[in-house]
Formats: sequence, structure tokens, C-alpha cells
Amino acid sequence: MKIAIFENIMTPGGHEVEFDRILVEEFRALGHEVIFYVPENFSFQFDYHTPVKRLNGNAVTYTNSRGLKKIFSAAKREINRQRWYSQLTAAQKDFDALIVPTSTYRYLRALNHSSLKNISVPLIFILHGINPTEAPKFLEAADKLSANRNIKPVVLTFGDNIFGERRDNVYTIYPPTYTARDLKVTPKITAAGEVLKVGFFGQYRREKNLRGLLEVFLRGKYTRQVELQVQGSTMHAEDAEDFEEIIKQYSGDKRLSFLHKGLIGAEWQKAILGVDALLMPYSAARYRYHWGGMLFTAIGFGKPVVASDDMNPEVFNLYRVGETFASGDLDNLSSVLENFINDFDKNFPTYSENLHAAGEDFSPVNFARRLEKIIRGECVRYNLR
Repeated sequence: MKIAIFENIMTPGGHEVEFDRILVEEFRALGHEVIFYVPENFSFQFDYHTPVKRLNGNAVTYTNSRGLKKIFSAAKREINRQRWYSQLTAAQKDFDALIVPTSTYRYLRALNHSSLKNISVPLIFILHGINPTEAPKFLEAADKLSANRNIKPVVLTFGDNIFGERRDNVYTIYPPTYTARDLKVTPKITAAGEVLKVGFFGQYRREKNLRGLLEVFLRGKYTRQVELQVQGSTMHAEDAEDFEEIIKQYSGDKRLSFLHKGLIGAEWQKAILGVDALLMPYSAARYRYHWGGMLFTAIGFGKPVVASDDMNPEVFNLYRVGETFASGDLDNLSSVLENFINDFDKNFPTYSENLHAAGEDFSPVNFARRLEKIIRGECVRYNLR
């Protein structure tokens, strides 16, 4: 098949870039041809070695947009979305399936006002989770498209329903892990007696409570040497300023290292492979409904984690890929982190076994095969794997 990917979200890097890479490389490995359709001003952060066709209408970024400016940007994006939909409708004879890799209910709502809803090939909208506020809006938009059999919303989730609701035209599927695609050899785990390296990586936002983590880490009583590596990319000016303040405040401690930079491809993979474990102490209700990019990076790279118990709890119910602490409770985080580090060597075999099993369950190839079946109309809608 010739599979088209319509990408219109520009980011400085991170999991959106890697998610597109999963789609491109896994579909190619299954024998399919892949082509990108993007807005005319779209800038790729990674070379996917894939043909690209440009659509009239610029992508709109929300970076640093606030107030009226953000409202204006949203309106402009809706106008351009309709332009893109019209052009994709005209191009439908050039591919066998079309995938929108990062969608929301707004994409489906806009589709109801476009001729693209009558597309003659399968059109996959991938939603990376749905929260309770979004669910009614999503279901309403999906219901209006129920007669359009080629429109296939796919929700990345760990359940077989959307807050108790099911729809015949909605599919549920496990998300994929992120793996070391350029660096195939994983270094051996740090031996007992050596410095244990733990990492706090990914996009930095103030909600992740990095200061709380640093204070907890620094006051811990450890029976082995440990180092915390902190890397963060920032999209908003206020987050960048806050991160720089943290770096300035804590950079004098030799147990800490900082990198304020977005990492992509091999550079990102090398950073993840260079640590023994990953810390995800951020707490937010949305992590219960949206899969955690860093958690699925940890699983794909075989790295044990310490995470808040609102981070995809279904995963931890299935696999002991690390330890969890009570969301927002820094005292509990302190206790869990201290035990995690001190007992790391004893528990690593258990972590490793569960990480391997989870990695198989959530593998990128299984993800691509599942999407392939949805495109071909060969799957059960709620068979998550």
C-alpha cells in the first residue's frame, strides 16, 4: 500500500518527531510505501528520507501564544485545516490510506464540514488519549461521522472503551514504545559499586515540579554513589526562564548535571542509553488519560523508572517496570526514590524481565501491524493489541 501521513504540528523535537518515525519505518518494514503531506511552511526536525508534498496554507504554532493571540492562532488554524482537507480530498487517488498522526476531537469536528469525510480510502485519525472533558465532544464528532465508513478514529489507550462508551466507528489500541533506532547496542547496566546514573529527561514544563525532585534527591540517604542527569527542551519562554533559574541555583552540586537542549535521533538515544534509570515525578490528572511518552521511552530502552502513580497506572498493574509513589506526595517520593536506588541491584532482574515483556507487548511493530489491520478492515475494534 501507499500510505500518506498528514503532519501539521511543528515542534522543536521530542516524541512527536519520534512517533512519525515509528509510522514511517515500521510501515516500510511491512512493505508499504510512505509519503508525507505537510503545510507549505512546515519544517521537519528529522530527515525521514520520505517523499514530501506541500499543501497550501501555513502551519500555525501556539508556542508563546497567549490571550487574544492564541485565539487568533486557533481561528487561523481552523481556516487552514479546511484548506488542507480540501487539498487532501483532491489528492486521494494518489494513496491507499491517509493517517493523521496526532489528532483531537477538533480534527473530527472540522471533518464534518469538509468533503474529506467522503474520502474513498481509509482515513485514520490517531488520538493520543482523551480526557473526561474532551470525551463528550469526541463522541459527538465521531457519531456525526458514523455513516462515513472510511473515517476511522483510533484512540491510544489501555482500556476498551471511552469512559464506558463504545462506538462502532472508534478503535482502541495500545500505544507503541520508543526504541533506540540508531544505536542498536544497549550498554551494560552500571555495576554495583559504580556511580548509578539516573535521568530526568524530556520536555520541561513547570508542572513537572523539578525543584521538588531535586530537593528530594539531594536529601536522600543512599548506600551507593548516584548521579542525577537533567535534560530538558522548552517550548514557552516562561518555562525556559524557569529552567535556567533552576540550573543556576543547583549547578554547583557535583551530584547533578544539566542540559537545556532539545535532543533528536541518535543524540536523544545516546542520552537515554547513558543512564541506568529514569525519573518521572511529575503529577497531573491528564497522565491518566494520555500515554506517557517518557514512560514508553523507558520501556523501549529497558530502563527502570520511578513515576507518579497517576502515570498510566494500567501499565504498572501489568508490569513491574519500576516503582511508583503517591501523586504529589514529596515525602513518599523521597522514601520510594531512596529505596529504589539502594535496592536497585537486587531488583534489577525483576525490572529487566518486566521491561522486556512490556516492550514486546507495546512494540512498534505490533503497533504498525494493528494499524495495518484497521486500514484493511481486518480487526476487532476493541482488540487493543
